[in-house]
Amino acid sequence: MGDVERDPADAPQLDADEGVVVRVSRRIADVPASDWDAARRRVGIKTSTRKPNPFVSHAFLKALEESGSATRETGWLPQHLLYEDRSGRLQACMPCYLKSHSQGEYVFDHGWAEAYMRAGGRYYPKLQASVPFTPVTGPRLLVRAGASPIERDAVLLEAGRTLTKELGVSSLHITFMTRAEWELAGRLGYLRRTDQQFHWLNEGYETFDDFLGALSSRKRKTIRKERRAALDDDIEIEWVTGSDLTEAHWDAFFAFYTDTGLRKWGTPYLTRQCFSLLGQSMADALLLVLAKRGGRYIAGALNVIGADTLYGRYWGAVETHDFLHFEVCYYQAIDYAIRHGLARVEAAAQGGHKLARGYLPAETYSAHYIADPGLRRAVADYLARERLAVSHEAALLTEESPYRRDKA
Repeated sequence: MGDVERDPADAPQLDADEGVVVRVSRRIADVPASDWDAARRRVGIKTSTRKPNPFVSHAFLKALEESGSATRETGWLPQHLLYEDRSGRLQACMPCYLKSHSQGEYVFDHGWAEAYMRAGGRYYPKLQASVPFTPVTGPRLLVRAGASPIERDAVLLEAGRTLTKELGVSSLHITFMTRAEWELAGRLGYLRRTDQQFHWLNEGYETFDDFLGALSSRKRKTIRKERRAALDDDIEIEWVTGSDLTEAHWDAFFAFYTDTGLRKWGTPYLTRQCFSLLGQSMADALLLVLAKRGGRYIAGALNVIGADTLYGRYWGAVETHDFLHFEVCYYQAIDYAIRHGLARVEAAAQGGHKLARGYLPAETYSAHYIADPGLRRAVADYLARERLAVSHEAALLTEESPYRRDKA
């Protein structure tokens, strides 16, 4: 992946109201972890007492950068927006990157880029406010508790627009944001986009069998059959988390991740070191579901544990077994969530096949600032039609719900 071409010598400092400074940091490591994580404790527009989202944590973003996964060389040059008072105390922030491509985002704008370049425009570099390689909904506008959240959010959104203009880039894309952030961005002139994923919701189940009992008879029988078939050939399942995670586990998982990544999309996004750094800094928030046969690990899925959600992230295997992917990624995640009282499982991006396994459509949100008025008009027209199509498809999929009608 090509380098980001623009790299000004000094990180910009943007104009802001008297008494505050909005500036850009080129490394998350240059921001004190305590300050960054204090800002991420407010989720969305409304305050919350829940634990903060793990993907916007200082530890997660630092692991991506320091491992060489999200760096200038891979086309992800950090441009984190920081909103500070005059004493230098961080009041709000937004994870942001200058990008030379559209890989690793999962909100696809390749068509916009191609159309703009055919018309003589320059789409790359662009700004991306997101968690690299992570299609998971969460706050993108992070505000310290006690601050005025909507005011700070608005400043960050305006600062993002200003940075786009100052760098002379085509656009800013804020992806997988919360609905409240998305609505505010729309009021401030950003273009709004929707898409969908598939999430499993815990309706107070005490056991996996309770969950199966909520399904139609046909779907219930299918899942039981798949689970039995997946564990044929004496395959065993292990859950590994916290201090039990070792470098040997990461070696095994990286082999799965690399094998699957090379077959699906070419060079995998994350380096081997990234998994070690995550294991060192946030092991209690990680769950490896591993499949073992004959004393050897043959497949696995990495999950991240949130306050009330289990997030399915990466999967891989070095042997092919019927339904093993469904067992390791979907059924084991549901089982873990039930046993640990989690409210939902988010099973990563895309995949209509998840519907038959109890995962229902859930809307996702992104906001886009397009600098060129002509491109902005064209994209706005496209998004208006796309939102209708996404809504229509979600309604159709919901009609295909695997749950019993009397449970709907």
